Amino acid sequence: MTTFHLSRAAFDEVERPAVEHGSLKAGLFRYPTGVEAIRLENARGALIVLPYLGQMIWQAAFDGVDLTMKSIFKAPRRVPTIGETYGCFAFHSGLLRNGVPGPTDTHPSHGEMPCAAMDWAGIETGSDARGDYLRVVGRYEYAMGFGSHYEARPSVTLRAGSARFDMAMEVTNLSAGDPMDLMYMCHVNYAFSEGAEILQQAPFTPDRTVTRSAVPAHVRPNPDYLARVAALAADPAGSRIVRRADGYDPEQVFYLRGLGTDAAGDTRLMMRRPEGDAFFARYNTTDFPKTVRWILAGHDQQVAAFALPSTCEPEGYTAEKQKGNVRSLAAGETARFTVELGHLDAEECRRETQHIAG
Repeated sequence: MTTFHLSRAAFDEVERPAVEHGSLKAGLFRYPTGVEAIRLENARGALIVLPYLGQMIWQAAFDGVDLTMKSIFKAPRRVPTIGETYGCFAFHSGLLRNGVPGPTDTHPSHGEMPCAAMDWAGIETGSDARGDYLRVVGRYEYAMGFGSHYEARPSVTLRAGSARFDMAMEVTNLSAGDPMDLMYMCHVNYAFSEGAEILQQAPFTPDRTVTRSAVPAHVRPNPDYLARVAALAADPAGSRIVRRADGYDPEQVFYLRGLGTDAAGDTRLMMRRPEGDAFFARYNTTDFPKTVRWILAGHDQQVAAFALPSTCEPEGYTAEKQKGNVRSLAAGETARFTVELGHLDAEECRRETQHIAG
């Protein structure tokens, strides 16, 4: 493995090649907003990763399909909270606090990590049993007087010839003796696809695909919305096919329970588009005991986050603490999370459909 250390000075408004490894390429550029970006590219498509802004994945496009949510943001912005630049494909939500703050919470929506100013960034090249890869790596040290102290090490790995990629996070509690709260979600904002079918390793029953009935502060409910929530709570099978006319403005949120896994403990979910291809997610349910689904089809934002793997649900710190969903990380302990994401062509979709069906 070889590591290339990056400098902010290497990024310019004109994209320039930085690393080539077999058929894989990495180019560096800076958006007009001043945000640095890395384009990771293989024969099937590309990712745009923001190495110094929480290492979020701004865009993902493979096989001619844009996987990214629709938003009002044409370019990322260097801002302190994710709501001020909410247009990315995926971001790291957490780590000390997570979700939408409740009435007694003081934390920002989705915590401190999404727009964290990374301390260091690099690109790794290598080959393993799965072939050649390029990996964006980074480090962020959080330190708060009389508070928590941790190091986060996110990464994004793209492999040769594949439209699947890994988004990972490692976090170490640097405290000499105190535990820290840990609330982590891999927040993946796939594009809304009219008429797509969600495939999951759990039935669409009220006990396994649970409709959120609580209305968060940012949602303005109306009678039609509340009726739709009640209908989905009684029979969530109506959410299996994604249709804008079925009432996703405001948003709908679901909690998936008891997802089936393979022998390694991994679960798979897909959103199969009418064109025959699919969006994909695979992750370990021991690492991610919770799965959240968020679908929104508004005028300015459209997203089908059909699988948000998480250690908690998104109701804010106080509510999740009461539910027992806030993990404690001991002094010196490291937690590791990896999610495989990406695009499946028609043949890959067919094979994964068989796997999910069992």
